[in-house]
Amino acid sequence: MNAVDTNILIYVNDPRNLVKQEIAASLVASLTDGFLLWQVACEYLAASRKLESLGYSRIQAYQYIRDLQQVWYAAVPTWSVIDCAENLMSRYSLSHWDSMLVAACLEVNIKTLYTEDFGYSNIDGIKIVNPFRLS
Repeated sequence: MNAVDTNILIYVNDPRNLVKQEIAASLVASLTDGFLLWQVACEYLAASRKLESLGYSRIQAYQYIRDLQQVWYAAVPTWSVIDCAENLMSRYSLSHWDSMLVAACLEVNIKTLYTEDFGYSNIDGIKIVNPFRLS
């Protein structure tokens, strides 16, 4: 199972960086076993407001999340994610929101998390991949 961080979904709909947009769109389209994490969906809806000046509307943002719900699994975290996140913050010096994201991934057995924001390549067995970094 795979998951993406909010930044990947934003790049899909942000025309300001065509290279990142193409990579993000290709990645999202290829993830047939993707998970849409609750936190990512909520963060996306909030962050996508920054795209309004580029013609991307709130209606489009909500529809994009609905479209992803049709093709990916959805994961709503349980209360145990908070305890796991606290532990991850201590061990990896992650921010609160990054630790919540990783904890949610652990809860639903995500094997790979795609993001450009982490300084780690593996956290507790989750492979962290920056799809924009040339290997």
